[in-house]
Amino acid sequence: MTTATHYLPATRRWAWLANPTLRRFMRHKLAVLGVVMITVLILACVFGPYLLHYNDLSIDIRNRFAPPFTGNHYLGTDALGRDTAARLLNAGRISLMVGFCAMLISISIVIGTLIGVIAGYYRGWVGAGLMRFVDAFLSFPSVFLVLVLAAFTKPSPMMITLIIAVTSWMEISRIVEAEIRSLRERDFTLAARMIGASNRWIMFRELMPNAIGPIIVAATLTIANAILLEAYISFLGYGIQPPLPSWGNMLNAAQQYLGKAPWLAIIPGLAITLAVTSFNFIGDGLRDALDGRSDLK
Repeated sequence: MTTATHYLPATRRWAWLANPTLRRFMRHKLAVLGVVMITVLILACVFGPYLLHYNDLSIDIRNRFAPPFTGNHYLGTDALGRDTAARLLNAGRISLMVGFCAMLISISIVIGTLIGVIAGYYRGWVGAGLMRFVDAFLSFPSVFLVLVLAAFTKPSPMMITLIIAVTSWMEISRIVEAEIRSLRERDFTLAARMIGASNRWIMFRELMPNAIGPIIVAATLTIANAILLEAYISFLGYGIQPPLPSWGNMLNAAQQYLGKAPWLAIIPGLAITLAVTSFNFIGDGLRDALDGRSDLK
């Protein structure tokens, strides 16, 4: 009896490992690699600055343009003698915060999901009109929309986050509309109509829960897109402003020293590539994990 009593909690504790969605995700090696890489990057950005000898504003004027692994400057220094590692990790806090907050604020997800559900369910002139509205916004590259809005606002991490969140809903609308259009002819939808369920009930109680997989994947990819957009606009001088570091404005400051100190551009460029690639891997893994048909392959 004692053995069974002690064994039961352990069984329950590890029962989540039997979840088929988790098993499908764990089989996706690149997705697991993405989780590992982004976890290491987040931990480095959160705790790394406390382990360094210099902070992001300390100036070592005698060691300007020091190459990586020079003394206590593990990634070298910039034109002012500031430690590149400290600036990179503090910039990572800002860039990752913008990415996560753009997703958590959920403006883009809510707007995109709402338009996609309505357009996919009603189709006809309602769906066509809504999707042509989406196409009109998609005809302008997101980076230009963000730049226009950023040019008329005071740049700050929160303002940049809000601008990116407001301008990232169009792709989500496309994804959700296609999913709802395929679900509206399924048997469970027809059964709901036959018992007299309202259109609102069918859309938001029957169809949208079954489209939650693509929405979660789109939310994950929104983080990667937000990090890239922040880097774009900060590189062009309309985003996060110095002395507050971000990966984008580190690239901006490094462009005039490419011949003399190429590591100043290579290091933040690699950080952006690592973060965006990791979230894309995770998004691919979630897409396969949330699609039960992958078990049939």
